[in-house]
Amino acid sequence: MRTYETKEELKEAIRTAFEKYIKEFDHIPETLKDTRVPEVDHTPAENLSYQVGWTTLLLKWEEDERNGLHVQTPSDQFKWNQLGELYQWFTNAYAHRTLLELKAQLRNNIEAIYEMIDLYRDEELFKPHMRTWADEATKTATWEVYKFIHVNTVAPFGTFRTKIRKWKKLVL
Repeated sequence: MRTYETKEELKEAIRTAFEKYIKEFDHIPETLKDTRVPEVDHTPAENLSYQVGWTTLLLKWEEDERNGLHVQTPSDQFKWNQLGELYQWFTNAYAHRTLLELKAQLRNNIEAIYEMIDLYRDEELFKPHMRTWADEATKTATWEVYKFIHVNTVAPFGTFRTKIRKWKKLVL
């Protein structure tokens, strides 16, 4: 997994991956947002819903901890061995929205993540055991907060960009 030395380096990696990812949706007509093809496991709406879902959870984990609440990862309703059900929940919660709405929500979440990163002291972001939610999310590994940010932004933006590009080649 990629490492980062500064907040700005992390934010730039998010910005670069996000802009490449979100641009892929610019010329997809709303009428095709729910079109499924066997070669790709997500429709465009599901693809965006997944990103909205994970970034929303990431923000919720931090907000809940700051408010003194116990954080259950990945969510209050799902455990780590129920990710398929969580992904279906993301689809049910978000995929009915337009692509424009989904893109706007994701952009808002990314802006909020930038703000969240700015609020962290360097040690909170780059040293382990600085957030209870990060410690409790992994039972066998020790992850710094920046790793959770990376795996919920930079990494899936790259993976899901490949998926939407494949979808576009097959449909458009």
